[in-house]
Amino acid sequence: MPFVEITGSRLFYSEWGRGRPALFVHAWGLTGDMWAYQVAHLGRAGLRCITVDRRGHGRSDRPSLGYDLDSLADDIAAVIEGLGLDDVLLVAQSMGAAEAVRYLTRHGDTRISGLVLSAPTTPFLAYAEDNPDGVTPEMTAANERELLTDVGAWIDARAAGYWGIGYDVSPALMDWTARQILDTPVHILVETTRAFATADLRGELAALRVPTLVIQGDADTSAPIERTGRPSAALIPDSTLVVLPGAGHGLYISEQSRYNTELLEFATRTGRNSMAREMRDR
Repeated sequence: MPFVEITGSRLFYSEWGRGRPALFVHAWGLTGDMWAYQVAHLGRAGLRCITVDRRGHGRSDRPSLGYDLDSLADDIAAVIEGLGLDDVLLVAQSMGAAEAVRYLTRHGDTRISGLVLSAPTTPFLAYAEDNPDGVTPEMTAANERELLTDVGAWIDARAAGYWGIGYDVSPALMDWTARQILDTPVHILVETTRAFATADLRGELAALRVPTLVIQGDADTSAPIERTGRPSAALIPDSTLVVLPGAGHGLYISEQSRYNTELLEFATRTGRNSMAREMRDR
């Protein structure tokens, strides 16, 4: 299996397609496999789709350290540099959006020509005097207790709103998504929650200089758009906000047709090389 070496550990990655590289950073608790319906479609449309399992997740190693945002951003850098990627479309879902933003502010945007923040957890989820609608420490502690008691019950309590309003997602796909979370060690679920739940990325978003697509459903109950997607897009100087009516946090599956179309159109607009030429050469 293909791996990228990081300090004392390895990250599993897979790729499909040829052309401009698109690196997909997965959501909290899931694995690179969550992007299956993007890889299948975009890999045939002129993109080299690369997915990575975050450390501690899926087929990557499970080191005892490194679940803070800086270390996870460094892992993205290790993959990009290890595979020699350039002109990258960086696509990040949920918690992955925080990692992607930290990567850009920590490592620079030389290799990145487009950023997609999908149902992001940015800019700042925690309560503060200047963020009065944020999540309080008491709420965060209660969430951790739920995870440490029964991850399955935690999933069941939130599953109904994950896909959005009126979407017919098969039970098998729901189970497959839940299984990825259940297969992630509980202590890693807790540590990675801490990594993004308290991260204040408002200043970092304002410092971005990469064309950015923020895409989210207006029925997202996991990361409500009024607290995440809209303020994130407002802070980023060169951003486009696309709102999918009725879609939830799992829009990458429930709204995959339009979602994939939006990603491909954004990739075409932002690539340093012409994707149209890449497609003609195939």
